[in-house]
Amino acid sequence: MSFLDEKGNIECILDMDKTVSPNINILLIEDNSSDAQLIKEMLEEDGGFAFTVENVKLLSNGLNRLKEKRFDVVLLDLGLPDSTGNETIKDVLNLKSGVPTIVLTGYEDETLGIAAVKDGAQDYLIKGRVDRQLLTRSIHYAIERQKLLSELHNQSLTDFLTGLNNRRGFFSLAEQQARVAKREKKGLLLIMIDIDDFKKINDTFGHGTGDQFLVEASRILRETFRDSDIIGRIGGDEFAICVLEEEAANEDVLAARLQETLREHNSEGTLPCALSFSAGFARCSPESLSSLDELVSLADKSMYERKKSYKGQLNNH
Repeated sequence: MSFLDEKGNIECILDMDKTVSPNINILLIEDNSSDAQLIKEMLEEDGGFAFTVENVKLLSNGLNRLKEKRFDVVLLDLGLPDSTGNETIKDVLNLKSGVPTIVLTGYEDETLGIAAVKDGAQDYLIKGRVDRQLLTRSIHYAIERQKLLSELHNQSLTDFLTGLNNRRGFFSLAEQQARVAKREKKGLLLIMIDIDDFKKINDTFGHGTGDQFLVEASRILRETFRDSDIIGRIGGDEFAICVLEEEAANEDVLAARLQETLREHNSEGTLPCALSFSAGFARCSPESLSSLDELVSLADKSMYERKKSYKGQLNNH
């Protein structure tokens, strides 16, 4: 194959790209040994970056390697012995590995490359029209674009103030947790929490201090629950936690753990008044797994019943 550079400004664009790691791991899914060898040789010529290329000849093998190891980029031939056309790129993207993918097509299949980009590939390269500079530029740009897309995706799922999942992020992850619970026959516990008298805190001390209460609440929840538990700020001063139960968790134990962490933080005196929570619990067994919305509704009802009872106790003193 011959490789011709059709871009006159590639060199200056590459000089601007200094944010890509100098060590780049590439999975090359290509069954043509000559094409694979030529790509390896082109990447070896790049003195500024260290490319490590692993070549497999079947899509099935490539999918397995993506499950086993983290790669920076996938170079994917759309014409493989066990997969052809755009179903190939769809199978790679369906893994949701987050690895940017560049497809390789024959000269007569440029329309396939364009369609692959529409499906989610970062770029396409036509065999016979690629040289070292074009290949390395495409790799660098694919990595940077993927980083940007991941950052934008994370921002859309994260609460900017607390760093917890926002409502959208929480429900997306909790739905996945519910599917795991059903598949593995485990119970699911949903906990709803809000900050007591939060409106009064805002009215008395201002919204800036109210934000401090929210940030402190998020720290307490992170310290109380496991990394595997899904924690989110789902609106205002309301938080939700989704717990996949290895065995039935005791609500009193979790409530006591939460109160102990809360007491420790309050003893530090970093806020103008004590922070307190109201919490509600809802559980379902693997056999009677309710919808997530139903669990949230039950936990929310439980929380407000506890809050009402707590205020009733205060008024009786």
